[in-house]
Amino acid sequence: MRQGRISNAQRRAHVELLSVYGVPFSPAPLDLDRLFGRSAPTILEIGFGMGETTAAIAQQHPENDYLGVEVHTPGVGSLLARIAELRLGNVRVIQHDAVEVLQTMIAPAAFDGVHLFFPDPWPKKRHHKRRLIQAPFAALLASKMKAGALLHACTDWEDYARQMLEVFSAETALRNSASGYADRPATRPQTKFERRGLGLGHRVWDLVFRKA
Repeated sequence: MRQGRISNAQRRAHVELLSVYGVPFSPAPLDLDRLFGRSAPTILEIGFGMGETTAAIAQQHPENDYLGVEVHTPGVGSLLARIAELRLGNVRVIQHDAVEVLQTMIAPAAFDGVHLFFPDPWPKKRHHKRRLIQAPFAALLASKMKAGALLHACTDWEDYARQMLEVFSAETALRNSASGYADRPATRPQTKFERRGLGLGHRVWDLVFRKA
């Protein structure tokens, strides 16, 4: 797991709140209704970073439940602190590898939507094989989505955007909602990192696919 630097506040939130809002990894399917204490549309977010976007979306859409998966301890601590600060009852966190979570903890057709915002681009060509968005992962992800569920992904690396578009377009269970890349949906808040990049002339590519 990538750990990096962690602040005292992030460490404290991780220690004190993971047992409250976290879900331990387990090789058994989750009962999402039981986890959230209600039956509601559930959105999976893979790699939520520091959790800024996750918390904002969850606060704006209390009618939905959000399950975030992230390995990075500072990010997990940051999101846990935001959950507590905003008193969000509709967010839970799993700190574990997303592929293993999908393979062992998630039942087929479990999610009403998936968010995959700015996955690690592994920019060096020799590291491209480490990128998350590959054909087997797309098939696994699609199998965990309900019919009609939306997959919303984005990246600020153009060659990764092309790879994402190619991979998701080749997955027979998914249909592109646009003719290529999509306009940024208003439901995806811009992070400070993204706004800074846009100010420097960088571009973000959004993709929105629907489960057939």
